[in-house]
Parts: sequence; structure tokens; C-alpha cells
Amino acid sequence: MAGNVSIIVPCYNQAEYLGETLNSVINQSYPNWECIIVNDGSSDNSEQIALEYCKKDNRFKYLFQSNQGPSTARNNGIAQTSGEFILPLDGDDIIGETYIEKCVNHFQSYPQTKLVYCKAQLFGAEQGEWELPDYNYESFIWSNSIFCSAMFRRSDFNNTSGYNPNMRYGFEDWDFWLNLIHEHDIVYRIPEILFSYRKRNGSRDSITHKHLAEMQRQIVLNHPLIYEKYTKELIVLQHNINALSEERNFLETELNSVRSTTLYKLLILLRKPFLLAKQSVTRTS
Repeated sequence: MAGNVSIIVPCYNQAEYLGETLNSVINQSYPNWECIIVNDGSSDNSEQIALEYCKKDNRFKYLFQSNQGPSTARNNGIAQTSGEFILPLDGDDIIGETYIEKCVNHFQSYPQTKLVYCKAQLFGAEQGEWELPDYNYESFIWSNSIFCSAMFRRSDFNNTSGYNPNMRYGFEDWDFWLNLIHEHDIVYRIPEILFSYRKRNGSRDSITHKHLAEMQRQIVLNHPLIYEKYTKELIVLQHNINALSEERNFLETELNSVRSTTLYKLLILLRKPFLLAKQSVTRTS
């Protein structure tokens, strides 16, 4: 429906925080929303909490799936939506009371906009403003600067392949933004802190170095058309690295060859008294 916002809340064993997240939805100044809670196979009492909110407010809807990860949870949730706009919201984060209202107002005032988000802060294990760089497409393709809870149109989502399940260990939001946003699209950040990102010890954002490298590689593989223009430069760079490596190996071989000669050994032997004399002068001066 025009102007309506569909909020997608995937949750996996986040019962401890889920109520706080859903309360931030209830407290929105913008009333035209629905919220689909997607239980991603939780083993805690997330289902009980979700159903309590469904009874409290019929704008909440509940969906259960076996554990398949946040990408599939978001895709399945979005498939059930009826709103014009989509807002993903993780089950342990919080949105400010006017966030939805200000996002929708911007879309309506500037209909060419592709994505709207805001300034953000950290809470929980870490606190303070989240110092994310300003959006710039050229920089964005190398490092994500937009958190997962940004608003976009359902019609634009329909033109993508959705969230990719192969981003199992993280970066699924960045991967999706690269699907959604093209180089000349308009992205707007509300200059106000309206989103709170919970930092937890051992939370999913604490990605291991192994998985970090794996997911960064997967980003490139998922978006070959974005990164292909850099392929030639990478090949030239690799050739230069190989050439320098070969040159270094040649020089090391030559140096080792010189070091093995009798003349070189004699030179070292003759230099030794002069070096000892120099050290003695230095100590006494």
C-alpha cells in the first residue's frame, strides 16, 4: 500500500533483546507500518515474545523458518509484505521514534532517492556515535558504510535477486546494497542519530579473520560486473609483483654467489680490524 512501511525483523536466539527492538517499532511517530518477525529457528523463547506482540498489536505478524541465516529470513519476510517501503531491522537493534517518518518524508519529497538511512550510535558492549564515513559509491564498493537498517522501496527490491544466502558469515547487507544501488543512484543520510546498533561480545559482527576474507572474496564473486573493470589493473599489479619478486630472487642469488667467493671472505676478514677500531673510537669519544 502507498506510504505503508513493512519492517522485517529476523531473529535468532535474541529473545533477551527482542522486546526492546519491537517496542522501538511500536513507539514510531509514523503509524502506517506492519512488522513481520521472522524466527530463524531459535531455540530460546523468541517465538513466545513475538506472539505476545502479535496479540498486543495486529500490525505485527509472525513467521517461522528452520535456521537458514539472516539473508533467507529477510527474503522470506519481504515476500509477505504489502508496504511500499521496506525497512530491515535486526532483532537486537533499536530505531528512533521519528526514523520511519523522516525516511518516508524524504522519499516523498525526493522520489528519485534510492536508499535512505541516518546517523547511528553504538550501545551495549561499546557506546558512542558510530563514525561511519559519508556515502561515496567509489569507496562503498570496497568498504561498507551503510548499516542494515536503511529504507528502500519494495519495487526496487523486486528488481534485485534479494539477499544472497551465500553470505552466511556476514556482510549480507553490504552485498544486498551492491545489488540495489547503482553508481549514479541517489543515497541520502538523515543528519541525525535515529538508529542504535547493539554491540555484543561474541555477536555475529565479530567475524573471524578466516570468514572475513571469505566473505570479502564472495562479495567480488557475487558482483562481477561491478569489479570487472578493475581486473586489468589487478593483472598488471600482479605482473609487477611477480617481476619484482623474480628480480629480488635474482639479486639474492647473485649476492649469495658473491658471498661464497674467496675474495669476498677475504674482504670481510680485512674489514674486521677497521670496524673494531671504529667502535673503540666511538666509545672513547
